[in-house]
Amino acid sequence: MGQAARTIWIVEQAKGIGFDLCGVVRAEKFPELESTRDWLGRGYAGEMAYLSDPRREDPRGAMPGVESVIVCLLNYNTDHPLSLDAKPSGQDDDPRGWISRYAWGDDYHDVLKERLKALVALLRERFSEPFEARAYVDTGPVHERVAAKYAGLGWIGKNTLLLNQTLGSYFFLGVILTTLDLEPTLGEGEMPPPDLCGSCRRCLEACPTEAFVEPYVLDARRCISYLTIELRGSIPKELREPMGNHVFGCDICQDVCPWNRRAPASPLVQFQPRALPRHQHQQARESAPPAPEDSLFIPRLDWLLTLSQEDFREAFRASPLKRTKWRGLVRNACIAAGNSGIRPGGASYARILVSLQKLAACDDSIVAESAQWALSRIQ
Repeated sequence: MGQAARTIWIVEQAKGIGFDLCGVVRAEKFPELESTRDWLGRGYAGEMAYLSDPRREDPRGAMPGVESVIVCLLNYNTDHPLSLDAKPSGQDDDPRGWISRYAWGDDYHDVLKERLKALVALLRERFSEPFEARAYVDTGPVHERVAAKYAGLGWIGKNTLLLNQTLGSYFFLGVILTTLDLEPTLGEGEMPPPDLCGSCRRCLEACPTEAFVEPYVLDARRCISYLTIELRGSIPKELREPMGNHVFGCDICQDVCPWNRRAPASPLVQFQPRALPRHQHQQARESAPPAPEDSLFIPRLDWLLTLSQEDFREAFRASPLKRTKWRGLVRNACIAAGNSGIRPGGASYARILVSLQKLAACDDSIVAESAQWALSRIQ
């Protein structure tokens, strides 16, 4: 089997396993990686020290003898409303938090890794020569988005995310580094997909924390996703109000993107909003009857504020939310409560007030200070 036929076979097998798109690119130093050092030097990575790993500057440094990078794309979009449209009835009296849609269901690391391992197994069955292969899902020193661009899967938009003309940007990327010498999906002299952002600036202008220094340049230290997930300490006070009701991640720069208007929904049940454990949200809602929307899609803040560390571990087992840890999620829920605008007399005001008062007196200084800030805003 020739190199080109091998690549065609790999792409077909990837789609058969369930990936939406697949591409192959040679392992080499891509042009975009030249600017990484300058971006890091400006401090835009914040506390994400792993981004300074020198192996990220060239895929050939990530694995001995690597020749090719197989990039796989998996859609996670659902039919649920966007963050800009999610306004359930009673929002003022029953404030909710926003969790990024990629984190509503099962941990994408596990979902993608299972499929990538299946693809590696097929490679070993098909190709008789000895070769090495490593599968990564946000776990290796690889710039997946850049590799995906040169594998022909899309272009990098002004919001720094990979965009695809058909699928938009609600998707995950996984890669397989291999010593197999494979034909790239883009032929000799063929350019990656063109940048179709044009003069559009919607993502830049919609960001409430003004995290985009300029088109294609993100200061992660101001990004709501970074603030709610990666930042381990207190959230800077000047960024708390712009965060709104975000408690884990942010979708705004994707939700306003015209290329996501017709983004298809994934059929995978793993990415549908996870239902909340009944025994955990029951106490927070007291005698209120259960509602069908008690899930990770716009969860009630009064539930988040009452989570114990044990509750957190149980509710978010095999979930992306475990990354922020109990302290981070409860800290974020406090900030969201402070931004909720609730006032005495509302259905959940008394419950939220009591929860914040308890958290303001807890031993965790970061959670306590965040709860105190929230109390100063709603009393």
